[in-house]
Amino acid sequence: MAAKKATKPTAKAAAKAAEPTTEKAPAQVKSEPARGMGMYGHIREAWKKPDDSYLKELQWHRMIEWRQQPVFLKLDHPTRLDRARSLGFRAKQGYIVVRTRVRRGSLNKPKIRKGRRAKRRGRAKITMSKSIQRIAEERVGAKYPNMEVLNSYWVGQDGRHKFYEVILVDPSHPVIKADPKINWICEPQHTSRAERGLTSAGKRGRALHGKGKGHEKARPSRRSHDKRIK
Repeated sequence: MAAKKATKPTAKAAAKAAEPTTEKAPAQVKSEPARGMGMYGHIREAWKKPDDSYLKELQWHRMIEWRQQPVFLKLDHPTRLDRARSLGFRAKQGYIVVRTRVRRGSLNKPKIRKGRRAKRRGRAKITMSKSIQRIAEERVGAKYPNMEVLNSYWVGQDGRHKFYEVILVDPSHPVIKADPKINWICEPQHTSRAERGLTSAGKRGRALHGKGKGHEKARPSRRSHDKRIK
């Protein structure tokens, strides 16, 4: 087949093509520069899913070391700096951080020798009303009776134990008494906070983290409503 001959544009078409276009170019939207995360932000993101971050191998080595250490160990620095700061820790006199471990799983009662049928013994699969975190706070508070438990946070677990770091404050320390942000803990109504469920973990166990519909039976307490919540 013979190739088609190229046709020359007409004078009218050439004049129209030469005219300047009046269409406006789409306006460019100025995008705001992305703000980078700070140090606390990176720590927080890593601890959201430790198994998917650089903490996976680090935690594996930590568990081996922590199992061999005492049950109560006073630390120089918090393991999770971002979480400790958000729960009230400050690097100043009067504050300490203690790491402790508590057994995992349900409660086991001592073996009953006689007077029960086997299935009525009720030894295993007993779920306590207190969380393991609350138990950790109470034990640390009893270990350091001159200090008050401020809050606590999870730092790891293995097959047998869960590890928590508990923030303690000395209410009789002059620095704490002079700090208006924390000297509320020096008042007598905040004595034995962990034992009375006044910490963040304690209020969660008492169903006080929610308000409104569905939490009518949580206040003034669960016991006042025959524990009809949770």
